[in-house]
Amino acid sequence: MAHRPPILLIDSASLYFRAYFGIPESAARAEDGTPVNAVRGFLDMLATLIRVRGADRMICALDYDWRPAWRVDLLPSYKAHRVAPQGGEIVPDTLSPQVPMILEVLTAVGITAVGATGYEADDVLGTLSVTQPGPVEVVSGDRDLFQLVDDARPVRLLYVGRGVAKLDDCDDAAVRARYGVPADRYADFAALRGDPSDGLPGVAGVGDKTAARLIERYGSIAGILAALDDSDSSFAPGLRAKLVAARDYLGVAPTVVRVALDVPLPELPTALPSAPADPDRLLELAQRWNLAGSARRLVDALAAPRGGEKPSTPLQAG
Repeated sequence: MAHRPPILLIDSASLYFRAYFGIPESAARAEDGTPVNAVRGFLDMLATLIRVRGADRMICALDYDWRPAWRVDLLPSYKAHRVAPQGGEIVPDTLSPQVPMILEVLTAVGITAVGATGYEADDVLGTLSVTQPGPVEVVSGDRDLFQLVDDARPVRLLYVGRGVAKLDDCDDAAVRARYGVPADRYADFAALRGDPSDGLPGVAGVGDKTAARLIERYGSIAGILAALDDSDSSFAPGLRAKLVAARDYLGVAPTVVRVALDVPLPELPTALPSAPADPDRLLELAQRWNLAGSARRLVDALAAPRGGEKPSTPLQAG
């Protein structure tokens, strides 16, 4: 039976930030000196992913709201350290202008990009992961998206912590090997452990191993909170005190960390084109921004035969 090609769900910001910091500005500029390192790197990543994964469908998810009010209302520290003095997210000055360039190229090529007001890209990815026909491969360097892994659909996370050329292709077994919890418990595990990069304090003194043991024993944060109210539960006194002190945080953190799966999204075209939707426009953009090589590699990847058996990729659990 032929293998059905996957849909690639792209965490766009995760990839273009990685491209921006991975390619020196001096190595990628338009003729007028404008840096295009994030654009070049992003397009090359897409070309590699399409070629290596044999995908015939793709959606690029966008952050329309990187710090949604409903999350901040629950946990004011959420991403607070990343707010710029004038408001908005702290983003390098030479990266911000490259994001519209990326979107213009995607439109010219014919690759769908979508965001949703009041939601992060993670939430868009989560909703697409449960609404698009599988197999689904989510591409991101964001650990929070391990919670989307679902062997039954199937949904895998292609984790780009070491770059697109060295993807960690993660199923539920890989999540368990990394963290000691199944993927569907990852959000509660992450809330317990905390994540300074997102302004999640976690429970003081509770690291990965203790968080995993708590999830294994009690199943969820709700189970832990219920056990705290049970005089017969056998928490070590020090650990009980830490959890009691963090009770208010634990009451809201799971909702903050969990990716929304019900974002209202329109019907979206997902099929990857075999040729650019607007070749003249793509040529114009490539010439203006000195993107000929990256644009050609993406066009070549789209034109190559896709489908059939996907190349085998070693499972990376570490």
